[in-house]
Amino acid sequence: MGRFISAVRAGLPAAIMVAAGCAAWPDAAPARSVVDMTGRVVACPDHPSRIADLWFAHNELVLMLGGAGRIAVTDDLPSARPWMYRVAPVLHGAAGVTGAVPNVEMLLGRGVDLVFAANDSPAAAPLRRAGLAVVQAGFTDTASLLRALDLTADVLGDARAHDVARRYRAMLDATMARVEAGLADLPPGRRLRVLHVKSLVPLTVDGGGTIIDEWIGRAGGRNVAAAVSGNMRPVSLEQVAAWDPDVVILGPDGGDLARVSAQWGALRAVRDGRVYRNPSGVFPWDRYGSELPLQVLWAAKTLYPGRFARVDMVFETIKFYREFFGYDLTPGEAARILAARPPAGDAE
Repeated sequence: MGRFISAVRAGLPAAIMVAAGCAAWPDAAPARSVVDMTGRVVACPDHPSRIADLWFAHNELVLMLGGAGRIAVTDDLPSARPWMYRVAPVLHGAAGVTGAVPNVEMLLGRGVDLVFAANDSPAAAPLRRAGLAVVQAGFTDTASLLRALDLTADVLGDARAHDVARRYRAMLDATMARVEAGLADLPPGRRLRVLHVKSLVPLTVDGGGTIIDEWIGRAGGRNVAAAVSGNMRPVSLEQVAAWDPDVVILGPDGGDLARVSAQWGALRAVRDGRVYRNPSGVFPWDRYGSELPLQVLWAAKTLYPGRFARVDMVFETIKFYREFFGYDLTPGEAARILAARPPAGDAE
């Protein structure tokens, strides 16, 4: 039984559930409770079948755990996540929403029986007041990603989801160990200084306390922006020049360096030809998603190609997609993901 299920099962009087702060369940179907990522106890159906997933980074977890067909409402739109819809075309049947707080009547009209939301979602409170079960499943690093994955498997309530979560954890651990072994004899002082740029215009970077900072470190780099706390933080070009990183990694949709080459050309990373575009698949690899093991492996090989010469990222990507998304990428498709390009035929 999943670790988050506290075994509050059918038969508990509604008054007890209300007193415990749980959402009121609209019908008499058997229910259980889970503890979500904010520590809130949430009553939810044994087998939710009409899910609204309102955190864009979480949809990928549901997809990976085999729940794509249960997503009735999503904030991941086909235009923003073309690989997600290529891998799970059933999502075309879901209603797309934009904005921080969706229309409650629309969710109820769609028969939604469970909502996933980010930890700080402004939608959580009004949706609870409408009687919907809201599970907040945000994560900020590898450890909380794994907790969110286990929680999601618990909520989905089937053996396959738990099996995928177990295999994913094992693969993630093996990948981290593989990369760590490849870097074992690299002294801290010789590790490359890396800047991750979310956007060139306006100029924003990812600093400390982020999953970006974490994977840079795991891949053997040092985040030059570590003293800047948080995601997508605005900085000046003068600050970037002062950092003068060895390597710059551009977010998948971070902009075109050629358009700002006059301002960036003096940087060591640009002069040395060490500016790279981050891959993007079902979800951008560099952000908060389940493709984190691929990101760490790709970053390690990109920073230290000699140390990871035997790593074939096309092979690794195909293997991951087959095992965890149930989708057989062609080598050409894997190459497009590694180049942060959409599926062939989709607008770029």
